[in-house]
Amino acid sequence: MIKELQELEDKHPELKTKDSPTVRVGGGILDGFKAIRHRQKMFSLDNTYSIDELKEWDARVRKDLGGRETVEYVAELKIDGVSANIAYLKGSLSLGLTRGDGESGEDVTQNIKTIRPIPLVLLNNDIPELIEIRGEIYMSLKDFIGLNKQREEEGEVAFANPRNAASGSLKLLDTAQTARRGLNFFAHSIGEYEGKRIVSQWEFLAQLKNWGVRANMHSRLCKNLDEVICFCKNWQEKRDSLGYEIDGIVVKINDFSQQKKLGSTLKSPRWAVAFKFPARQATTEVLKININVGRTGVITPTAELTPVECSGVVITRATLHNFDEIKRLNLKVGDRVLIERAGDVIPKVVKVVESKGNKSFPIPDTCPACGGKVIKEKEEDVAYRCINSSCPAQLERGLEHFASRGAMDIEGMGEAVIEQLVKLRMVKDFADIYKLSEKDLLKLELFKERKAGNLLDGIEKSKKQPLSRLIFALGIRHVGEKAALVLAGKFKDIDNLIQAKKDELQNIYEVGPVLSKSIAEYFSQASTRKLISEFKELELNLKEAAKEYRLTKLTRKTIVFTGELSGYSRARAEETARLAGAMPASTVSKNTDFVVAGENAGSKLAKAKKLGVKIIDEAKFKEMLK
Repeated sequence: MIKELQELEDKHPELKTKDSPTVRVGGGILDGFKAIRHRQKMFSLDNTYSIDELKEWDARVRKDLGGRETVEYVAELKIDGVSANIAYLKGSLSLGLTRGDGESGEDVTQNIKTIRPIPLVLLNNDIPELIEIRGEIYMSLKDFIGLNKQREEEGEVAFANPRNAASGSLKLLDTAQTARRGLNFFAHSIGEYEGKRIVSQWEFLAQLKNWGVRANMHSRLCKNLDEVICFCKNWQEKRDSLGYEIDGIVVKINDFSQQKKLGSTLKSPRWAVAFKFPARQATTEVLKININVGRTGVITPTAELTPVECSGVVITRATLHNFDEIKRLNLKVGDRVLIERAGDVIPKVVKVVESKGNKSFPIPDTCPACGGKVIKEKEEDVAYRCINSSCPAQLERGLEHFASRGAMDIEGMGEAVIEQLVKLRMVKDFADIYKLSEKDLLKLELFKERKAGNLLDGIEKSKKQPLSRLIFALGIRHVGEKAALVLAGKFKDIDNLIQAKKDELQNIYEVGPVLSKSIAEYFSQASTRKLISEFKELELNLKEAAKEYRLTKLTRKTIVFTGELSGYSRARAEETARLAGAMPASTVSKNTDFVVAGENAGSKLAKAKKLGVKIIDEAKFKEMLK
């Protein structure tokens, strides 16, 4: 539906609205984030760590207000995320900044636009001319666990907690990646404001709902400090019932005139304070270290623990992330350790508190699932991985990738079907897909003759996919769609690619030492060669047809893309340019013929202007493709 809408908007740009869903879809590569000064300073909060300290803060507030005024409070959950300042001009989102140093923040507007709970346009009629809505961008625990699992499978360092994950995701230069991270948002404060007078924090939170802006539903208006204390104690006990991380309660004076009277220090407002929850920790013994194998073959260690209660949850295991972490902790089976749930649903080991083990844990040289070879690709890497493509632990996720739309595009072979095929041992490697019969498929849940026939048709059609699709489908480490196209275009036939030496691969312009090593090691495996041999017997297409390049005004021209294009992702724009005979490049130089500049173009555009390189827009690029 997004694609259909995009096509309609391309044909009728006058109908595209400011809050169109196509604005949400990330696809541009940003050149960096520039610093912009906040209209109003974004303060950080002073912290209290006990009820007594909270009472001391309240006493100071009452004294500064003269001791006779009635004081109401608003208590809000302190979301453990990243502060953001979002400006709306005449109701439309115009600027999104991080808190930065409080005086200035980084312009992350394009990434903020990919966060669905943040409205692009405010609702209803009483919209202010200008309003800055401040809040917290965060990642749910479910999305955090999924992201870390993916990163560990791909050999990347896991995020320590959801806050770090949200911060890292918000500052990705690839807006498409930010869009996929599932970031969330709660508004909590007001910045610069021009419009209808708002007199209190509680009124502001109610007004947010009217504008279509998300505020946390658990906030409470408290008539006295006793109600605030009750709220703090209640949520300290209930914090694990939420699907996101909180690290305390923010307490604010409700009345804006009282806030103004109290003022601020250089660092913090006097009218608000954070009540911080204690860390969730416990000590227990390491019974065993288990090894898990992810989709891409990454070997991940996990500590099995003597069951211990931590913040109302019984903990039996803790993530160790990688073998460097075991070495850093000097962890051995039998040690007594401190574990923490500060952000991780699966807790982590913080440190060894009593060394009782006597044997260091060895790094395995063979895969625990298949016995295949385990390697570390680069000395600076943290991940060890199994490189056997037929490893059963990797099979299910590998099959999902193999059948996906960008790979072999097998319609009807989704996650549920693959799960059953693997469980019933009908499919043990990629080649087994092409040996399935109607009789086999009718054994699966919800399969009748018609559904089985449709899937078999999809499998048969996939045999005709070009070599580039097959290379990508194999899931070779570091080989994405672009690298697969380059390899298929260079070697034309799978046999030529299999026989290519590491040096020959590295001499290809787009292939570096890491990629060439990965490809050479993959095709050197006996299991890989057996798989390719079966593909031949099953009559899969193992060749790449020569592409016919059109003669255009871009032929033999070096072209660089910068900023966001409305009709193309960066990869699609570069591939379109190649088919028109152009030579896409990633950097601007005096040898660049054209720079195609989209919205929010950055340093590449500035460099092009400085060097006198011809700059064209997307419309001109499309015209030159003819």
